[in-house]
Amino acid sequence: MALRKVKGNIERLFDKSLTDLVRGIRNNRDNEARYIAQCMDEIKLELKQDNIAVKTNAIEKLAYLQMLGYDISWAAFNIIEVMSSTKFTCKRVGYLAAAQTFSDETDVLMLTTNMIRKDITSSNLYDASIALGGLACFISNDLARDLANDAMSLMTSSKAYVRKRAVLLMYKVFLR
Repeated sequence: MALRKVKGNIERLFDKSLTDLVRGIRNNRDNEARYIAQCMDEIKLELKQDNIAVKTNAIEKLAYLQMLGYDISWAAFNIIEVMSSTKFTCKRVGYLAAAQTFSDETDVLMLTTNMIRKDITSSNLYDASIALGGLACFISNDLARDLANDAMSLMTSSKAYVRKRAVLLMYKVFLR
C-alpha cells in the first residue's frame, strides 16, 4: 500500500497542472486545436486513475477548457466523483465544474440527490455552502422536488452564511 502511494506521488509529479495547460495553449497559438486535443487525451487518462487528487486536477483543467468553449459533458460522472470527495479542495473543484456544465438535460444528475442532501445538511459550514451555491446553478425540477424540504430547513440555520445560500437556492427552486 505504501509503495503504491509513493508511486502515485511520483507519477503525479509529472502531470500537467492547470497553469501548464494555460501556458501550453498560449505557446501553441498556431496549432491550438491539436494541442488541446492532445491535452484532452491526457485528461481522459488522468480521469481513469484511482487517485482523487489526479482526478481533481483533470476536472480543474476540463472546467477551464469548458470556459474556452469545449464540450466536456462526457465527463459528468467524473465530476460527480470529484464532488463526492471528503476533501474540501476536491469538492470545491467538483461543484465548480458541475455549476458550469450541468443542466436539466444532464443524465447523471439524479445520481447526485443523496450526495447533495448529505452536503447541504452537513455541520461543516464550507461543505454546506459550496453545495448550496452549486445546486443553485444546476438545479433541475426533480432535484428541486427532492431537496426543497432540506433547503427550507436551512433557512432557519444558526449560520447566517448558510441562510443566505439557502435563500438563493429557494429562489431558484421557486423559479422552477
